[in-house]
Amino acid sequence: MSRGARRCADGQKDRGLDRADQATSWYATTAVPAPQRAPLAAALDVDVCVIGAGLAGLTTAREIARAGWSVAVVEARAIAWNASGRNCGFVLPGFAAPARSIVERVGLARAKELWALAQAGLEYVRRTIVDTRMRGVEPIDGWLSVCKFDDEDSSNATLQLLGHDLGTQVEGWSADRVRDVLKSNRYFNAIHFPRAFHLHPLNYALGLAAAAEAAGAHIFESTPAIALDPAGVRKRVETPNGRLRATHVVLAGNVHIGALMPRIAATLLPIWTYLATTARLGPRLRETINYYGAISDGEGADNHYRIVDGDRLLISGCLTTWEADPRRFAGRLAADISRLYPQLGEIRIEHRWSGVLGRTIHGMPQIGELSPGIWLASGFGGHGLNTTAMAGNLIARAIVDNDDSWRLFLPFELIWSGGLAGRVATQMGYWWTRGRDAMRARAARAGAPRAKPGKPPHQRPAATRRQARAASRPHPPTPGQPVEPQLDPAGIDDGAGGLNP
Repeated sequence: MSRGARRCADGQKDRGLDRADQATSWYATTAVPAPQRAPLAAALDVDVCVIGAGLAGLTTAREIARAGWSVAVVEARAIAWNASGRNCGFVLPGFAAPARSIVERVGLARAKELWALAQAGLEYVRRTIVDTRMRGVEPIDGWLSVCKFDDEDSSNATLQLLGHDLGTQVEGWSADRVRDVLKSNRYFNAIHFPRAFHLHPLNYALGLAAAAEAAGAHIFESTPAIALDPAGVRKRVETPNGRLRATHVVLAGNVHIGALMPRIAATLLPIWTYLATTARLGPRLRETINYYGAISDGEGADNHYRIVDGDRLLISGCLTTWEADPRRFAGRLAADISRLYPQLGEIRIEHRWSGVLGRTIHGMPQIGELSPGIWLASGFGGHGLNTTAMAGNLIARAIVDNDDSWRLFLPFELIWSGGLAGRVATQMGYWWTRGRDAMRARAARAGAPRAKPGKPPHQRPAATRRQARAASRPHPPTPGQPVEPQLDPAGIDDGAGGLNP
């Protein structure tokens, strides 16, 4: 069998595994009917080639096609097979990076511009659902970020920054107001985002793909990009059974772009998150949780949940920097909900699944031009769906209209994520943060004074020295240092093939 034929066969085999794996996802069991797209089987010339059919890639393709340009999307597996179709479904204002850290880096004026772009991404998702009459997306307004310990001072400072300085629509909720809708004595004050919402992300992605095709885009599934030649006016993208030539190439493959662009993939921390849906909980769920929006009860270390399908809970929590079986975490997710709401009784899990996200060191997405005609849209882990829409629009406007708004992201460079040391440090930091917050929550319920938070182990001097020793070995640049893309004009093909990890 030839190498190209073998890659094609491997792609088909991977696609079958994707379908079987997605069967464990509640999203897949409630997905709207959608066609399977054929692989690319011939040479094709287009204005723009998008690599990756996740939310960012599909948004980019749709907006470029709506401008009358020819565009093709190549996807190694199936549309939204990973994070885009397996996430929490939260559409939020802002970014994963704390607002204060963005202000510290770029100043308040630039931070306001960035925040406005993020808000525009949120509104794009809302408008697209209405304009295309998407089925099965079911957007529900509201996001409540709840604190498990009494931290009113910090909440007030956040409200001032988000509401007054950055212009976000937010509300401060007292502990009494929170407990009026969330019947749990483990919750204190909260920040409410009334314009945020949650939805069915897989159905949104499928609807977005249909909208892109209706605008004239071509989408090819089971078509891994195995080599990219960025030289010249017309770039060449090799796939197992066809070659694309395009003036612009958009890389929207997240962590799975590693075989094609290993130096770019090395700037992302792979984070696996775990999700589950409960069996039907009946009327007792509404008696316990009288809030229809999305709920988060920790700074990335605890759970996110929302009511779906009338009387089920969809729960997300736990993270690992290595892939693990979702069944290992289903019981923990159920136990977390039982501790919050013992009145719900037994929590049975019916669906469990995971997805891998790509997170950046600075907590901001990767958006911009790597070299003439080569664009990057990645690093959306932890943000919510709004940043994928924002990135797609920014890159589409840059290509079609020469709009340079994407340059607002230049201060957030491509930074090496630390390799193995970075993954270990992130895992340790997560465990430490979860334990610290649990202790603070117990103290708050007991009425004890708040303890001053310390630094996680991976931020202490000893751990820093260990990371430095690891970074001194033969490796890419040191964590926290910019990475130059260094696209090879002779082509990038290490023989690994495709966007698969």
